[in-house]
Amino acid sequence: MIESSADAKPVVKLRYGMIGGGQGSFIGDVHRKSIALDGLAEIAAGCFSRSPENTLTTGLALGIKPERLYKTYDEMAEEESKRPDKIDFVVIVTPNYAHAAAAKAFLSRGIPVVCDKPLCVEEMDAKELVDLAKKNKLLFMVTYTYSGNSTVKHARELIRKGEIGKVIFVNGEYPQEWLLSDAEKQGNKQAEWRTDPKFAGKSNSVGDLGTHIENTVSYLTGLRIKSVCARLDKTMPGRVLDDNATIMVEYEGGAKGIYWSSQVASGYDNALRVRIFGTKGSIEFQEEESNYVKVSYFGKPATVLSRGRDPFVPHAQSFNRIPSGHPEGYFEAMGNIYKTYIKALAKQKEGKPLTEEDLDFPNVEAGLDGVRFIGKCVESSDKGAVWVNF
Repeated sequence: MIESSADAKPVVKLRYGMIGGGQGSFIGDVHRKSIALDGLAEIAAGCFSRSPENTLTTGLALGIKPERLYKTYDEMAEEESKRPDKIDFVVIVTPNYAHAAAAKAFLSRGIPVVCDKPLCVEEMDAKELVDLAKKNKLLFMVTYTYSGNSTVKHARELIRKGEIGKVIFVNGEYPQEWLLSDAEKQGNKQAEWRTDPKFAGKSNSVGDLGTHIENTVSYLTGLRIKSVCARLDKTMPGRVLDDNATIMVEYEGGAKGIYWSSQVASGYDNALRVRIFGTKGSIEFQEEESNYVKVSYFGKPATVLSRGRDPFVPHAQSFNRIPSGHPEGYFEAMGNIYKTYIKALAKQKEGKPLTEEDLDFPNVEAGLDGVRFIGKCVESSDKGAVWVNF
């Protein structure tokens, strides 16, 4: 099938600003390119770095007017909120420690927020952000990217319809190898801040990778975690945050699960894999093969469904961008959640009611779940890998 999700009619672009994502940043450029895929929003303001020079250089390269380049996120939130052409939302892509204060600054001034995951470091801050977003009736997205894959959306609908029966067991893993060396001591900026609790918070592996497992499982199944038993390892000498984690999970309703996140797994690049086992069958998704989803029914041959070739449920099908055989991946998945979020913002601005499909993006409550998950895993490990209730 060659149908795409492209919209025929022209749209009025929304304006957005960005906190973080200056020169030398990886994730900021990913967000900007993902937003640009559908042409629904354009960048109009920014505070890209703690360095004013970096902010100015980055902003001018992006075509932003100098008067909309700010020294601090607080200044940006204040000044943008007063403008008749203020930004419609802000994207926060700083290291973890700055998420909460930056998000609060914009929410308090009536500006919707998109925040990279994890939402923040402390659960009480996450709860405050949830309350602020609700109080001010602002849409808030946390960029758990993998929920944007059309294959994940199709798998979710199959599970919701009972195709694999009642979920009884979940296996999720996310191994990488990039921190098997002491990269944080070799000038790798990503490694430097992710392994430093001042910037990353209380966890590295669980915060960076484990939260993606937690969110993907939650999105696919709707299961709520009841308790966890976690062992967080610091395998490299001198490292103060975990780089490997093994987590047993019990869900409300009786299902069980095992998660493994690692940055010291030799031979693995970005190998997120989630397997959902039910009483009638199973479903498997792998990020590195994200154009496919494996569905197995008890007593029958396994089937591999292909994005673009095989018919998906209409909602999932609407996110296909290019024909089968042309791989869609990380940028497209992030573009999909941004597309949904931006369209919801535009619809809200017009005073129209929002449907369940309009709100099919990872919201601030999903961000709170991720922060709580990190905290409970750390608590369990610190107490000797004991069971801890959510």
